[in-house]
Amino acid sequence: MTDVFVDEKEFIGSNFSKETFLKGTYEYCSFKNCDFNNVNMAGFQFTDCQFIDCDFSLANVFATIFQDVVFNSCKMLGLQFDTCDAFGLAVSFNDCQLNHTSFRSLKLNKTHFTNCKLQEVDFSETHLSQSYFSNCDLQGAIFENTNLEKANFKTAFNYTINPENNKIKGAQFSLKDVAGLLTQYKIQIV
Repeated sequence: MTDVFVDEKEFIGSNFSKETFLKGTYEYCSFKNCDFNNVNMAGFQFTDCQFIDCDFSLANVFATIFQDVVFNSCKMLGLQFDTCDAFGLAVSFNDCQLNHTSFRSLKLNKTHFTNCKLQEVDFSETHLSQSYFSNCDLQGAIFENTNLEKANFKTAFNYTINPENNKIKGAQFSLKDVAGLLTQYKIQIV
C-alpha cells in the first residue's frame, strides 16, 4: 500500500485506536480530540501540525517524524520520543501530561514545555540548551549527562538536577526551588 499525503486537513474526534489511520505524510493538519492510544504510528511524518486534546498514551512513534509540531492539552503517557526520527525534530508542549515519557539522547534545544506534567520523564543525555520549562512539574525526572545550558527553570518545580553530572552553565532557576540542585549533597536547607 502506498503512503498517503494529507495537506491542510482537520481531524476532529477521530478514534484511531478503533478506526484506520493511514500511514503517510501529514502537513499543516490539525487533530482535535483524537485518540491515538496504543496506535502504531511508526514511520509517519507530521510537519507543521497541531494536536489539541489528543491521547497519545503508549503510541508507537518509532521512526516517526515530528517537524514543527505543537501539542496542546495532550495526554502522552509513556511515549518513547527517543525512538522517533531525530532528524529535524522540533516540537513544543503546552498543558500536556508527559509522565513516564522518554526523550533520552535527543536534540531538543530551544524546546518549550509550558504547564506540563513531566513526572518520571527521562531526559538523560538530552540536549535541552535554551529550552523553557514554564510552570512544569518535574518530580522524578531524570537528568543525567544532560545539556541544560541557558535553560529556563525559573517557574519549574519538583526537579532534582545534579550540577556535577549535567551542563547547567547559564541556566536560570528560582531561589525558592534551588534546593533541587543540592539534593545529592543530603544537606538540610531551612
